[in-house]
Amino acid sequence: MTVAGAIAQICARPVTSAKARLLARDAIIDTLACMVAGREDVSTKTVFEAFAPTGSAGEALLVTGETSSPIVAALVNGTAAHALDYDDNFLPGMSHASAVIVPAMLAVADFGKISGAQLIDAYLAGLQAQALIGDGVGQAHYTAGWHGTSTIGSVGTAVAVAHMLGLDEETTARAITIAVSYASGTKGQFGTLIKPFHAGMAARNAVEAALLAKAGMQARPDILEGAQGFHSLFAGDQRRGWKTDAMAEAAGHIIETAGVMPKKHPCCGSTHLIVDGLLDLMREHDFTAEDVESVEALVGIANYRNLTYPQPVDEMQARFSMHYCVARALRAGHLSLADFTPQAVQRYADDPLLSRVTMLSYSADEERVAQDKLPHIATVKLHNGRVRTVSRNYAVGSLQEPFTGADRFGKFMDCCGTLNNADSVYESLLALDGTKNLKTLKLMFSSATS
Repeated sequence: MTVAGAIAQICARPVTSAKARLLARDAIIDTLACMVAGREDVSTKTVFEAFAPTGSAGEALLVTGETSSPIVAALVNGTAAHALDYDDNFLPGMSHASAVIVPAMLAVADFGKISGAQLIDAYLAGLQAQALIGDGVGQAHYTAGWHGTSTIGSVGTAVAVAHMLGLDEETTARAITIAVSYASGTKGQFGTLIKPFHAGMAARNAVEAALLAKAGMQARPDILEGAQGFHSLFAGDQRRGWKTDAMAEAAGHIIETAGVMPKKHPCCGSTHLIVDGLLDLMREHDFTAEDVESVEALVGIANYRNLTYPQPVDEMQARFSMHYCVARALRAGHLSLADFTPQAVQRYADDPLLSRVTMLSYSADEERVAQDKLPHIATVKLHNGRVRTVSRNYAVGSLQEPFTGADRFGKFMDCCGTLNNADSVYESLLALDGTKNLKTLKLMFSSATS
């Protein structure tokens, strides 16, 4: 059996675990909130202006309130979901998984007929597929500079769209192989408007791949593992690959074993362990930003490469600036969307605290010999001479330190506070797995523009 065939077969299995379905519901709600929050961002508006006028035919709903073709809907809604970098992280796929999967699913959904349970089923299929694709190329794929959201995301999410379209395993496998030809996107674009477009592009890619497969398009069946295929081109570590027997025997869904991590902070995930650690230190040792002489942040190589803006000049760069995120977290005791507006960056980017932040990375040898992902370490030197150090392996939002109900609701309101009856919308979404249709989502998108 080819790898694509094995992935299609595995992802066709029904997921009945109550925990898995609850986690999927929470991930979908989180992504919907991020879409609403990102609908007015310049990246979303640019994509809408570029594509909506020429692709307006269709009933697919845009988060901006209009309708268009499934292709345009995937582009616009995927960009909106990732526009503010508040959407979840998914380590197995090295991706912002949900920002691709949810917009792609909604692009082909009949909101009046598709049930919430069907949406969750398709989401879980796409997430499992992203994990399986990511496992074959390994973390070195991301470290090398590929943006997993748009490479692995394109391929894995084709499974979610195929699931929504009711395609069989053979056609789903073809959708995977077709999507391989779409995979692209480099991390060198981080901190620019095109970065959130990667999520929209991947959602569109997945929709097109599934629709092409449904129409009968053919591609090389072993393009994932074959010569000049996905693995040979994209795997940073050629020792990795797929073993179909082991893939089939894996116990439990990836959402339960590895999890999807909703973001506590609206900025690059590479900053989160350090920010969480610093906030821990502030609570434990009762100091403020005025007490801080210097901060040293030790992170992984890939994380270091992601954060290239020590002195950001706009909100996009600020989201990828360890210096800015640390300074704002120390000053305010938290980070919110209000810290990443053009006005906020103009006001805060000259804070002298930024110059007291230093970022270092582990060496390639240290990462090579490590059995597990190395912790991120923050070292704070205070003006009184005391030094405080904190080490974190997991961010708030991970399975190891999950969001509370208050965390989830607080983030939803941070994103959707301007919606009519936002708290009621949130309560309705909590019942997603039992809803007969997605009309609540339609009302949510319409309310976002009213």
